[in-house]
Amino acid sequence: MSDFLVAIGLLFVIEGTLHAVFPGTIKWVARVVSETGEPSLRIGGLITLATGVFLVWLVRYAGAS
Repeated sequence: MSDFLVAIGLLFVIEGTLHAVFPGTIKWVARVVSETGEPSLRIGGLITLATGVFLVWLVRYAGAS
């Protein structure tokens, strides 16, 4: 459970940093995302999900051997 909370905390740190340092870019990205079709967003989300799972697996299990 503590690893999960650390991951959520890091997510907040990264998100907050992006909003603080690049507010104009974040607004532009939000506008582009709102204009993007659902199938494209779904595919992008699945690719991001798979990449995240792979990275966690790589750090947790492949790095342990």
